[in-house]
Amino acid sequence: QVQLVESGGGLVQTGGSLRLSCAASRRTFSNYAMGWFRQAPGKEREFVAAISVIGGSTYYADSVKGRFTISRDSAKNTVYLQMNSLKPEDTAIYYCAATSYSAYEEVRLYSYWGQGTQVTVSS
Repeated sequence: QVQLVESGGGLVQTGGSLRLSCAASRRTFSNYAMGWFRQAPGKEREFVAAISVIGGSTYYADSVKGRFTISRDSAKNTVYLQMNSLKPEDTAIYYCAATSYSAYEEVRLYSYWGQGTQVTVSS
């Protein structure tokens, strides 16, 4: 079992930045690819970014490419999402998740999920 705890959400103005963190409970963190998803009110959960097991490959949704950066620190069992140039449409609950698969955009293939952290971008 892998437990994930997100932190770092909050209220920020348009154009601002936030850094989300996701701490994993076990050393087996290093066996999983990690992803960030978000869900806005009334919308489905959508893929934001993912990073491979070793961290050599990263993947982004088109809507965040060039603004968000995902990274992982295996020594700290933590994955990060640096979010820059935030827009009101980035407002959502952000979730981190762990997967054993390589289809990183597929919500259903993630086995473990955090509780989510709220990000609100004011206009």
